[in-house]
Amino acid sequence: MSNSIFVGTDTDGKQQELLFKLANRHGLIAGATGTGKTVTLQILTEGFSKAGIPVFAADVKGDLSGLSQAGSEDHKLHDKLVARAQKIGLIGNDYAGMLGSGYEYEAMPAIFWDLYGKQGHPVRTTIMEMGPTLLARLMDLNETQEGILTIAFELAEDEEMLLLDMKDLNAVLNHMSENKEEVSREYGNVTSQSVAAIRRSLLKLKRAGAEEFFGEPALKLSDLMRVDKKTGKGMVSILAADELINSPDLYSTFLLWLLSELFEELPEVGNPDKPKMVFFFDEAHLLFDDAPKALVEKIEQVARLIRSKGVGIYFVTQNPMDIPDSVLGQLGNRIQHALRAYTPKEQKAIRAAASSFRENPNLDTEEVITDLGVGEALVSLLDEKGVPGIVGRTLIRPPASRLGPATKTERKAVMSHSPVGDIYDTMIDRESAYEMLFEKTEKIKEEAKKSKEADAKTVKKKTAPRKKKASTSSRRSSGRRQKTATDHIMHEVKLVGRQLLRSQGRKIIRGILGGMMRR
Repeated sequence: MSNSIFVGTDTDGKQQELLFKLANRHGLIAGATGTGKTVTLQILTEGFSKAGIPVFAADVKGDLSGLSQAGSEDHKLHDKLVARAQKIGLIGNDYAGMLGSGYEYEAMPAIFWDLYGKQGHPVRTTIMEMGPTLLARLMDLNETQEGILTIAFELAEDEEMLLLDMKDLNAVLNHMSENKEEVSREYGNVTSQSVAAIRRSLLKLKRAGAEEFFGEPALKLSDLMRVDKKTGKGMVSILAADELINSPDLYSTFLLWLLSELFEELPEVGNPDKPKMVFFFDEAHLLFDDAPKALVEKIEQVARLIRSKGVGIYFVTQNPMDIPDSVLGQLGNRIQHALRAYTPKEQKAIRAAASSFRENPNLDTEEVITDLGVGEALVSLLDEKGVPGIVGRTLIRPPASRLGPATKTERKAVMSHSPVGDIYDTMIDRESAYEMLFEKTEKIKEEAKKSKEADAKTVKKKTAPRKKKASTSSRRSSGRRQKTATDHIMHEVKLVGRQLLRSQGRKIIRGILGGMMRR
């Protein structure tokens, strides 16, 4: 097996080769639109894959999906591709219609990914794994709001609540707002206004489609580092970014998160004979646009240290000046396609790009940059000693896979045989902060309801109207038992008896008194 990737042949007749053992020193592919950057990215990806090195590439225009399909002699550019292969020595000039071992059409084993789950397997991570720093950048929060977001993460961790998706974070923020006094005493000042601003940013992010990105199952880095068991080729993970690029903050934050995860999870391997994995980041300027100094320093640190973990990073952009000098200095392998100079700023960029190469006495680098044709580039790759090679005007080799995108049918066919489809295609929603806080709220509501009902009964008892004091006679009568029919009869008998006694008594008294008077 070769220990390098044949990139092309320069005008001095030198074959430009990218050494695998120095491929983790990172690289840059730059050039104006339509100058051949995507094809260069494609042929490097093929070379890494054939060597058993997994590759991750962001596909901004959709053309990289063609890596999953073999080139064809029916392709409209077939004759030109063959002519290029002959010119740079891939096949002999006696080519008679049969591609040889130096150049033959073949497909690369590919896995399609998509943050929105439309053109590939869904790519997800959790709010917790993203962390407050990257999430604050994604949401464009100010320093105060980022501090409160950090408190939300701390609170969730202390309360053992998982932050998996956007509704979890929203629930925790709502909980903080409703209990701001208690939270402020424990973690620092929390204001309703700042929490509300964060929740508005969260809503904006949701409308941009980020809701699909946060959740489970979360992407495992091991699934980006697969090797095809049948062919021994490294799997090429292609991220559909033609729609994602319309949300540049989400696109760049995802790439930064991916870099951070690689940096944190992969073990140190020193200087391996070939990379463990290679990343191509198209439209790399989006990583650095409006990025705070601390974030740029973080990217620089990752780029500097991640190579000892066997990972190569290749930035693809239009202008080298899109990359901060501190990061640009970490990129050892450089391929510069044509630049155009219509403005003073663009002329300055050309001078800067030309001065970054090791000088070649046989060409004027600054002049050549504007004169390069499609599929040509100024190439300087690290030599055996790790020293940048002398720059050469190079014809880039033609690709073995299809030049152009895969069709929807072909994409679906690739996905149907994907080794990860069963893992990621169905979302999981397990118990997390949202469910825990909802249950807690419902419990509080139930307890409050019971307490309210108990209080209402107590108040009703205390405020019930008292009976008026009865009169003495009524109190006495109220103490008597109810009279029965027998009682009524006895009462009448007593009355009659009294009357008889009175009448007879009067007669007796009158008789006695009369007798006394007669005497």
